[in-house]
Amino acid sequence: MRKHVIAYLHSHWDREWYREFEIFRLRLLRVFDNVLELLSKGKIPSFYFDGQVCALEDYLAMRPEKTELVEGLIRHKKLFIGPFYCLTDEFLTDKTCFSKNLEIGIKIAEKYGCTDFIGYLPDTFGHSQNVADILRNYGIDKCVVWRGCDDDIPCEFKWCGIDTVNLVRGYFNDIFSIKADIKTKAEILKKNLDLISEKSSGKYLLLPIGADHLGIETNIAEQISAVNEILKEDYYITLSSPFDYFKRVENNFSQYIKDDELRDNSRTFTLQGCYSSRLDLKRLNVECTYKLDLVSRLVKQQNVSSYDSVIEYAYKMLLQNQAHDSICGCSTDDVHKENKIRYQKILQIADGIIDEIKFKNNFNQKRILNLSGKAFSGMVEFESSAQIDECEVISVKKGFDKYLLADTQRIPITEDYNNIYTYVTPVSNVQPYETEYIMPYYIKSDLRVSLEGIENNKISFEVAHNKMFINGIEVSLKDYKDVGDSYNSAPLPDDEGLVFKVMRTKVVLDTPTRATLKIDLEGAWDIVTLYVTLDKDSPYLRLCFEWENTKKNHIMYANFELPENINEVFSEDMNSLIKRTFDSEYDIRQNLPKEKGIEVKNNTAPMQRGLLIDEEGNNIGVITKGLTQYEVFRNNLMIPILRSTGLISNPDNPARTTPAGPPIEVNDLQMIGYNKAEMYVFFGNENAFNDTLNQVYNYIIV
Repeated sequence: MRKHVIAYLHSHWDREWYREFEIFRLRLLRVFDNVLELLSKGKIPSFYFDGQVCALEDYLAMRPEKTELVEGLIRHKKLFIGPFYCLTDEFLTDKTCFSKNLEIGIKIAEKYGCTDFIGYLPDTFGHSQNVADILRNYGIDKCVVWRGCDDDIPCEFKWCGIDTVNLVRGYFNDIFSIKADIKTKAEILKKNLDLISEKSSGKYLLLPIGADHLGIETNIAEQISAVNEILKEDYYITLSSPFDYFKRVENNFSQYIKDDELRDNSRTFTLQGCYSSRLDLKRLNVECTYKLDLVSRLVKQQNVSSYDSVIEYAYKMLLQNQAHDSICGCSTDDVHKENKIRYQKILQIADGIIDEIKFKNNFNQKRILNLSGKAFSGMVEFESSAQIDECEVISVKKGFDKYLLADTQRIPITEDYNNIYTYVTPVSNVQPYETEYIMPYYIKSDLRVSLEGIENNKISFEVAHNKMFINGIEVSLKDYKDVGDSYNSAPLPDDEGLVFKVMRTKVVLDTPTRATLKIDLEGAWDIVTLYVTLDKDSPYLRLCFEWENTKKNHIMYANFELPENINEVFSEDMNSLIKRTFDSEYDIRQNLPKEKGIEVKNNTAPMQRGLLIDEEGNNIGVITKGLTQYEVFRNNLMIPILRSTGLISNPDNPARTTPAGPPIEVNDLQMIGYNKAEMYVFFGNENAFNDTLNQVYNYIIV
């Protein structure tokens, strides 16, 4: 039976990747000038602009005279944009940001006249099971995916209740652009269509025509006509749109149902090592994500609308940084330097709005506002130039009081440059969205700290025989060689790793409300300093690693050795805990691929703010500040705190035997210099996870 191929023209547009944003934008001008000309002259029926609006805005900022033409093509359904503002990674963005991405993207797309939307996600490195619900919240009932689909998934299926197309051969089909005669192109095309056909449940196939940053061939219609003549016994290709295809196969989706995340890498690369690449970016991303959420809650609570456009501007910068090649850390050094500048600008905006609102409302140094959405009891840390006897001072620095800086009727002078104190004080049962005063809190402390450890009545940290233990569970710092790249970590089969040893300990803070133990850990080349902090009555420990990295091509783990093998992990995804199962005996080092085109199976997975090991008697949980990957091996939970490599894509990567990008040297990926990793360890169930999350990511404003 001859099958009907619905082909659509597109260009997958990374704003920045192996070239910087402004360089890629110059290319965008040439590519999209050509697309508009072909559309205007009727040489192509339509163009699908990669499911995002950010690239169109980048284009029109340089070609404002094309706005009317673009709007006309969109209204006549010849140009399709949105629903996303920018194509973000699904596992490194939380539910708020993913929703904001759709909210901003749809608003802009509708402004230009677009009303037809698909959840277009072909190139993200696997797919979160929570995406379908978010799409439905915005009235989108169609989705396109690729990476992460296992071999059983057909072309059309129901994924978490939404009609979904699996692009079996991916979005990368540049066959009509290669330098070859039409017969050769037809042969290549038939091989691809045959593979798609094997997964098809009907007479229609979907074929994307395009690739990364690729222009459309001016004679594409003539080439397709010639190919149709050669393939007429098997296939007939029509240039159309994905929406046409969805209508033709609308009865096929319920034949296969998948209600889980899509992270299988047996057919397509899911590039799991990117979740530990450039962890400095991940830390900034987490900080900006939750600082903007805080600001949004604050302006809503204060019923202030004058900041709405400013907050959207900040969110746009954050979403630009969350594009999958940016937040994944697999771009050039200059790209990521620009990412850091955007993050700093976001923090400046967020902190500035907070300071202005605090000044306007005369929030003094003894008054707190709880924006967390739930009652809060615990420690509050804040800065002030005032001396407050009721609170513990934990550090002092020089600076200007923020209240002075927020006053538009004053400017700071030299005499205003004074001591700024960092205080910590406990508060109890502060209700959501209520303002309360900090009162003296004199209760006998349960904290005990010495050179051998730190504890309270709920949790303990012990140093014994050059080893470290949390409630009896050994925690260590391990280092292995890594010959991979920005996409995939690659171990060596015979590398047994190095365990850092305890050199010395020192008590650096001992107050009734907070205590800190400093531990110097010695490796073969670096000394890592671990600060263990515990508050009175607190159920969790804060672990903060700081060090100067001097070595290249290695990966460092915070390792938790549990009493039994780890077969299940509950980790956060889109602000909810999802269960993942593991073969705890699987050893990646003994299973490195020998054939081309294979990405090694691994026991790593992404997480957002934390995870929980739900085994009987071993309910250890970890909340992190921007550590976004974990690994399981036997009874070891391994959280990378640094991954140091030097190429975007290593052609000799033993964990992935085909390049995933260009072999560009990226020295900053080695993470030489100062590094920091922060995590919070607790014990308990999902309620304990949520309580610790609220403590670490609370929304208290002082």
